[in-house]
Amino acid sequence: MSTTPKASPPEVDLKTLRKVIFAASFGNFVEWFDFAAYGFLATILTREFFPSSDPAVGLLKTFAVFAVAFAFRPLGGIFFGVVGDRIGRKRTLALTILMMAGATTLIGLLPTYAAIGAFAPFLLTVLRCVQGFSAGGEYAGACAYVMEHAPQHKRASYGSFLPISTFTSFALAAVVAYALDASLSADAMSTWGWRIPFLAAAPTGLIGLYLRMNLSETPAFRALEGEHKVAHAPLRDTLRTQAAGILKLGAFISVTAVSFYMFTTYFATHLQVAGGLNRATSLLITVIALLFAAALCPLAGLYSDWAGRRKTMLTACAILIVTVYPSFSLVGSGHFSPSVMGVCLLAIGAVLANVVTPPLLSEVFPTRTRYTASATTFNLAFTVFGGTAPLVATWLITTTGNNMSPALYLVVIAVMGLMGGLMLPETAKISLHDAGKNFPDATTAAELKNAPEPAA
Repeated sequence: MSTTPKASPPEVDLKTLRKVIFAASFGNFVEWFDFAAYGFLATILTREFFPSSDPAVGLLKTFAVFAVAFAFRPLGGIFFGVVGDRIGRKRTLALTILMMAGATTLIGLLPTYAAIGAFAPFLLTVLRCVQGFSAGGEYAGACAYVMEHAPQHKRASYGSFLPISTFTSFALAAVVAYALDASLSADAMSTWGWRIPFLAAAPTGLIGLYLRMNLSETPAFRALEGEHKVAHAPLRDTLRTQAAGILKLGAFISVTAVSFYMFTTYFATHLQVAGGLNRATSLLITVIALLFAAALCPLAGLYSDWAGRRKTMLTACAILIVTVYPSFSLVGSGHFSPSVMGVCLLAIGAVLANVVTPPLLSEVFPTRTRYTASATTFNLAFTVFGGTAPLVATWLITTTGNNMSPALYLVVIAVMGLMGGLMLPETAKISLHDAGKNFPDATTAAELKNAPEPAA
């Protein structure tokens, strides 16, 4: 019995693709600006919500709340992944940005410990958890949305706009924190200045919501709807058939997570604690490194489309392993120029890992369970390894007394991630219509099982 191959969804015209990339990237920018503001204001939030006679203890508590928010990311990833695989990418992404903007705005309105005591850090933790829940559905959904529009031979190049938006959102969050530090007195910063980045979420979130609501659904998801093959139980299908892909890709994404939070969030604190630099200088260095990372993203996308995903993963991990110790040494020098070089050095491997991640999230998993499987993979890795990176780094230094100890941690993660990543097949040139054949979804698996044997 012969069957006619199903046609892949048609390629999207350039004008529509540009709108898609802008809307997805702007929404992603808003989400991660909101999330990053907490990290860059960590030392101020420590004083306002976690007062302690030992600054190190207060900082650990602040980063612990940073990590707790990540515990809700897998839950958000599962929830929004299931929703996105059932009702589509567009409406789900509108919901994530609305939830993130709301929670962030409320953080800006919170009373501090001095006003309401222990209830203040409790409320902060709750709102951070809402942020984490929302973020769980954001990045994987934005990746799927862009990848399902992009031409197959340029997926990493077009997908590189998502990490660009992430890096620039962290850069702007750092710029805002730096500007506030430079222009306000310590009293003004403690009283109301720290609230400004959080309150900015209200107008920017509404703009992002408008952009996303005015786009159409992806061609890949519309094709599924036309074939009446939209998943009714995407979580069950994912757990039954995608475990191998989740574990292998998740191992590599742990490298993406740790390297990303090491140089975007933790180094802003490490420059002060280990290098002895003041807060304003450390934030300025971080901004320079983030803009450098954003500028590298298109080149990394071109490299990944040319070399393939496996070589990109190998290159990223190798660069991180080779550069992490020099990077930490330079960052701990206490001088401006060497510190800039050190942060930018670590950024090179982190950029490669972050740019190859969006296409991998879509190429490894089939369309009907792509949102659920990719969100689960991404958020598990970022919860276990990314959200805990500043906490682990701070704990390692506090326990060992060695400012270089976090570097060894990143080396171990890079080796583990490389092993998992190289177990994945090469996916750079495949059509998303054929994605997931190495890890077929439940429907495909059933069709293969029940298909008649070919004639001899």
